[in-house]
Amino acid sequence: MVELGKIQCLNVVKKVEFGIYLGTETDKVLLPAKQVPADIEIGDAMTVFVYRDSSDRLIATTKTPKILLGQTAVLKVSQTGKIGAFLDWGLEKDILLPFKEQTTHVQEGDECLVALYIDKSNRLAATMRVYDYLSTGSQYVKDSAVTGTVIEINPDFGIYVAVDNKYFGMILKNEMFGKIKIGDTFHGRVTKVRDDGKLTISLKQKAYIQMDEDSRLIYDAIKANGGSLPFTDKAEPELIKDKFNMSKNAFKRAVGRLLKEGRIKINADSIVSTGK
Repeated sequence: MVELGKIQCLNVVKKVEFGIYLGTETDKVLLPAKQVPADIEIGDAMTVFVYRDSSDRLIATTKTPKILLGQTAVLKVSQTGKIGAFLDWGLEKDILLPFKEQTTHVQEGDECLVALYIDKSNRLAATMRVYDYLSTGSQYVKDSAVTGTVIEINPDFGIYVAVDNKYFGMILKNEMFGKIKIGDTFHGRVTKVRDDGKLTISLKQKAYIQMDEDSRLIYDAIKANGGSLPFTDKAEPELIKDKFNMSKNAFKRAVGRLLKEGRIKINADSIVSTGK
């Protein structure tokens, strides 16, 4: 059976001037002549990928696309049009990413994480709605370092992410600091592997490592600002989040570390470097 969107092994059933037909007499697909080996014979087997050409006819190719049916991959936008964006997936005809399947607007040159599916017209198409295509079979354990792509943001629950662009992960609501948007690449660590295999991700290091990094960030900002900050650890959480992309508690811990080390002093309305 010839299957759309998949790599498959098919037998040669007919040779014609413009190529060969693969499959069976009643279910066959054309492999164009330019891709046919010189010594091919009736009955020989060939491994091909099946898709649709510019005239929507089933066509076989010996080329391997960057994505297969049901898989996810990061593809580059080659152009945009009236019905959506067209992505380079390694074949002569670009794959369509319809407007309705875009979770954020994409432009020429952008790269986006998509899955390959068959639409209602029995054509292959790409979608940025990859949630249902993600796997829970990763080998990651607690504290594993991970990277991936942001696929959805829910203010009530958190950030849905694709770890390695193929495994389901979630950054919880209390980790939602800074300006994170769909399509961003994230770097984090696994804080929990759920019973269903889904991963809970933190964007922070372990507390003692994170405190070192936060302290360094704050002290660098003090030096860059002429040796002082115009607010203290009693500042509003929104101000701290905007300035340092961290919670007020994390800011207070880091400031406390610098104070204990004697590198800063806290005035009524400012934090000042001691020059140490």
